Amino acid sequence: MPLHLAVFATTPLELLSFLLSVATVWLNIRQSHWGWLFAIISSATYGLVFYGSRLYGDMGLQLVFIAVSVFGWYQWLHGDDRHDRLPVTALSARGRWLAAGAWLAGFVLLAWFLKSYTDTDVPNSDGFLTAGSLVGQLLLSRKKIENWHVWIIVDVLYVGLYLHKHLMLTAILYAIFVGMAVIGLRTWSGDTHTGGRRLAME
Repeated sequence: MPLHLAVFATTPLELLSFLLSVATVWLNIRQSHWGWLFAIISSATYGLVFYGSRLYGDMGLQLVFIAVSVFGWYQWLHGDDRHDRLPVTALSARGRWLAAGAWLAGFVLLAWFLKSYTDTDVPNSDGFLTAGSLVGQLLLSRKKIENWHVWIIVDVLYVGLYLHKHLMLTAILYAIFVGMAVIGLRTWSGDTHTGGRRLAME
């Protein structure tokens, strides 16, 4: 059953996913491990939303997000060298190149898969943003500050994609995410441990 909010329509499931996702990012900014629980739930509900919109890359991404969220939850609690809470760190130059290479390789593979095996009408943009989201989520799971740079890029482009797919509330959500990612970057920048840099992609 559609819901009418202001000048656009949404669904109860999309609205619930919206609220859970905002809570997830807010908890991530505060470095609260409970954000991963909200990430698991919001990924499950958004998977259903994206299936209905034929965004199969994004739908599959939600399943990966659930698995990465379990990993990230453990990492944030027990992921440093002494199995204590994980500190915020930065990637080395090599780590940044590995992250960029992983994004490019993921884009090529996902775009090919979506073109070949699904009926999506946006295989390239869906594949590119899905690959970038995977990289961002992996960096987030290891508390690498560069995750916020990735999310800023991805979220800006997602706004355009969701407007194209008439997911107005989700487009608004990702516009909010852009601002929250900027806040996250500034907040984490004051808490970055640069002395002992570790590679997230190794």
